[in-house]
Amino acid sequence: MLTLIAFIAGCSPKQEWTNLIIDNELEGWKLLGGEGSYQVINGEVIGTTKGSANTFLATEKQYDDFILELEVFVDPRMNSGIQFRSAQNEKGRVFGYQAEIDPSERKWSGGLYDEARRGWLYPLTLNEEGQKAFKNNTWNKYRIEAVGNAIRIWVNDICTTYAEDDVSSTGFIALQVHGVGTAEEEGRQVKWRNIRLMTTDLEQEMLPVPSTVHHLIQAEN
Repeated sequence: MLTLIAFIAGCSPKQEWTNLIIDNELEGWKLLGGEGSYQVINGEVIGTTKGSANTFLATEKQYDDFILELEVFVDPRMNSGIQFRSAQNEKGRVFGYQAEIDPSERKWSGGLYDEARRGWLYPLTLNEEGQKAFKNNTWNKYRIEAVGNAIRIWVNDICTTYAEDDVSSTGFIALQVHGVGTAEEEGRQVKWRNIRLMTTDLEQEMLPVPSTVHHLIQAEN
């Protein structure tokens, strides 16, 4: 009996995820920035391009340390991203860390960009294997681990970003509809689904990073 009790006490409980989209509603989210639009249909958040400014669907809550998982399906003719530890400046411009969604031939999906601030922090020139992770015309799974100064991004279970940076420690999470330059580009869509978040006991849930992945410490301008 004592052995059984010790075994149970030594087992860490499995951490629970919080779904950020419930009952096809955008409760707890707010629209920031440009003229793009968002709606929820059958559990999928659908963002549609319009206008030249970037548009964001942001959480009303602020988050510091977390693990975020979601799936994304993007029109290969557009660009998008997932903001985290982000904020707005006095002019309403959204800035902060962004996990890139880049279906172009450049193939930088899963790279780390600093929106409206320092630009590219972890381009996928640092991770050629990571460039193979994202697939066009299908759903792609993203995992973002932001724990302390550690920022790790995974696309389809491949580590694409492995960085440490301390410029921002908290902020909202947001989905981006990128601005477009022509009327022809309006109406293109990006979709997200299965958006879930974990905020406790994160260290034990972080995935191991392969030794071959470049480790960037304190990104610079």
